[in-house]
Amino acid sequence: MMAVMVGCSNQSTPASQHTPTLPGLTTTRDTATEVPTLTPTAEPSLSPSSGVTQLPTQHPTSTPQPAPGTSTPTPQEISISIDEVVASGLGYALYVTTAGDGSGRLFVVEQTGLIKIIQDGQVLDQPFLDATHLISFGSERGLLGLAFHPQYSENGYFFIDYTDVNGNTTIERYSVSQNPDIADPQSSLLLFKIDQPYANHNGGQLTFGPDGYLYIGMGDGGSANDPHNNGQTLSTPLGAILRIDVDHGSPYDIPPDNPFVNQSNTDPRIWDYGLRNPWRFSFDMQTHDLYIGDVGQDQYEEIDFQEAGSPGGLNFGWRCMEGIHTHNTQPPCNDQSLLNSLTAPILDYSHSVGHSVTGGYVYRGSQFPALDGIYFFGDFVAGKLWSIKLTGRSPFTWTEVKLQLETGFNISSFGQDEQGEIYVVDYSGGTIRHLTQQAAASATP
Repeated sequence: MMAVMVGCSNQSTPASQHTPTLPGLTTTRDTATEVPTLTPTAEPSLSPSSGVTQLPTQHPTSTPQPAPGTSTPTPQEISISIDEVVASGLGYALYVTTAGDGSGRLFVVEQTGLIKIIQDGQVLDQPFLDATHLISFGSERGLLGLAFHPQYSENGYFFIDYTDVNGNTTIERYSVSQNPDIADPQSSLLLFKIDQPYANHNGGQLTFGPDGYLYIGMGDGGSANDPHNNGQTLSTPLGAILRIDVDHGSPYDIPPDNPFVNQSNTDPRIWDYGLRNPWRFSFDMQTHDLYIGDVGQDQYEEIDFQEAGSPGGLNFGWRCMEGIHTHNTQPPCNDQSLLNSLTAPILDYSHSVGHSVTGGYVYRGSQFPALDGIYFFGDFVAGKLWSIKLTGRSPFTWTEVKLQLETGFNISSFGQDEQGEIYVVDYSGGTIRHLTQQAAASATP
């Protein structure tokens, strides 16, 4: 199996100048067996302007809640820009986040093993953490994720996700030193390692949920087409989002309400499963809903959704499904009861539109009130940036997907600061960009 990155042919920007191989965002070109398409229970709708298929959301809802944000203007009436460069000169940037300590600093993860600080528009010379000696770097391996403890201001803890020198996923905790801009490299506490059978599909996202638990994205173990059926196997942490309690236990504990606690032959860390490679996912700061960008195999990319308050245990369908399309019919994927229990994505798009989805964030900042409640996501290979907004919950309703920009960048990630502002990470260009609302053109007198 060979992983191949395909740039946009009509771009002269960094995305077309070279085609890097990036963790979680490579598109495999293995020959797939043709399989029949499973017809959804309700007809999906194709947004002609975006090329994205919006799908019926099959999530049960309890008490109806008001739609977040404001109903007007819609994403179709809004234009955005990412021309504002916050920082440049970065190398292999994969992620940007905040410490949540009121300092206004942004922290950038570089795949090579460095965490750098952006302060007052400048990238500090001294890395916050240098983990280059710990990692295996290249292809889909490296330093992949970073999350600061919700009480970072008090305890100084942060967590990283990387592939070690043997290629296995490693989750560690570190502490900041007496210098707030430098971590203590001797403070490492290993939470756990997960064996990776292949070099790709390592996941890498770390995010603290609104419940204070740490969520960890794990790919299906790699190769192509999930040869070990990890996505549908609850005894392995691969192909899942894990959820752990880092404030109790030694070195962590299992939340008592995790869906597979005390069940035989299951990994109790699993929160949701049936995922191929949930490269980037995020919680809405206001509603606490979970949005997951799950990278597809040969044909479809998807955005999954989990409503706040869900008890977990959702099965998003991989390897049986790719988007809403049948991918595999071997057991257990020939079990109709299993297929009926799957949670469909809110949207998918084919590889004629893009090749590697990058999950984003719901805007909750104050600088651009018209963007409130809009979810922005992109594609690493095509450089496209889309938006969609949740408008109702009983039943779930969404605005039409809008293609906001064709950036020409390799969008490796999005990020969000304490104020809810959104940033875009350009992997090949080495920049962090602020997502802003584009001012309306002035009318000609």
